[in-house]
Amino acid sequence: MQLFYTDVFVLPLPPGHRFPMEKYARLRQALLASGEFSAADFQVPPAASDEELARAHAPDYIARVVDGRLDEKAQKAIGFPWSAQMVERSRRSAGATLAACRAALRDGVAANLAGGTHHAFADHGEGFCVFNDAAVAARAMQAEGRADRVLIVDCDVHQGNGTAAILCGDERSFTFSIHGARNYPFAKENSDLDIELPDRCGDQAYLLQLRHGLDTALDLARPDLVIYLAGADPYHDDRLGRLALTFDGLRERDRMVLTGCHERELPVAIAMAGGYARNIDDTVAIHATTIRLAHRLFRDFGCHS
Repeated sequence: MQLFYTDVFVLPLPPGHRFPMEKYARLRQALLASGEFSAADFQVPPAASDEELARAHAPDYIARVVDGRLDEKAQKAIGFPWSAQMVERSRRSAGATLAACRAALRDGVAANLAGGTHHAFADHGEGFCVFNDAAVAARAMQAEGRADRVLIVDCDVHQGNGTAAILCGDERSFTFSIHGARNYPFAKENSDLDIELPDRCGDQAYLLQLRHGLDTALDLARPDLVIYLAGADPYHDDRLGRLALTFDGLRERDRMVLTGCHERELPVAIAMAGGYARNIDDTVAIHATTIRLAHRLFRDFGCHS
């Protein structure tokens, strides 16, 4: 299983910034320490090119990001101060999902150990998201003739509003988002399928809704490739989550999504999306469980895609 990482591209943040940038390096370290992966499984991805980004983003927006011409309002919406390192990391994060999709189509499953930047719109960024890696990757796989139909399963606690907006009306891409009804973003977009959950929703109710939504999305999308945003933020002790899933509930969520794809012989590219637990070790453990479960499932049973 190929794992693409970008934690070597450090985004400088001011002291006290609430984004847990260190989780990415710690996730890679945890996976290496697990003994389930060799050093050869970890790859630094190439940066997404302007051409690849422009399939999902306005050329003027790309140029403003790259050249450092984002105004104060645009930077505030993203939540990161502009820097050359921000540009490089954002390109690499999108490139990691591109690489994970190509590897998944070959091997059955692969992962970006970051990514899931689903709040980025075609012409602006929001919510710690600069470029929308899932939309960029979906369009790239279609342009390259690798996959005709792509399903994005977004299990981050926040709606994938940017993804929904970019891919709206695209008959070859299907967006499914299951998220907190009262959480950010407060002005929602229309995914192809949205499931909104009340605050403090726990394991049982979440999994029941996910089962229904996943079956519906798979049936309607008829995908050649699934991009799975496995956010850790539905966790009950997440600072930004407002749902109440346990470790066991999140593990079962992952099992449900991955098994549902595996049974249909569908390749899966995984991105990490959000995770803001009060104890960063909890976020890392949730993300690591997702990757290890995917590795075991596709290794033990094989993938016929």
